[in-house]
Amino acid sequence: MHTLTVELPMSVRPDRARLLLAVRLFEEGEVSLGYAAEMAGTSLATFAERLAQRGIPVIDYPADDLDGELDTLSRLGGA
Repeated sequence: MHTLTVELPMSVRPDRARLLLAVRLFEEGEVSLGYAAEMAGTSLATFAERLAQRGIPVIDYPADDLDGELDTLSRLGGA
């Protein structure tokens, strides 16, 4: 694990900077949801809420995969 020390302008609160970094790293797929929440210093539920406020999905399920799953369910009589 690496440690990063950053000097922030007085107008940027450290907790906000941690949240924004965690959001971006999660969005880019660099860290898991749990790790991002930990980085941000929030609970998993709170972090998921922050993502939702920004329009970032917590679960990114590709449309092609979903279509395939639905086709399989249909063939098996589940849909």
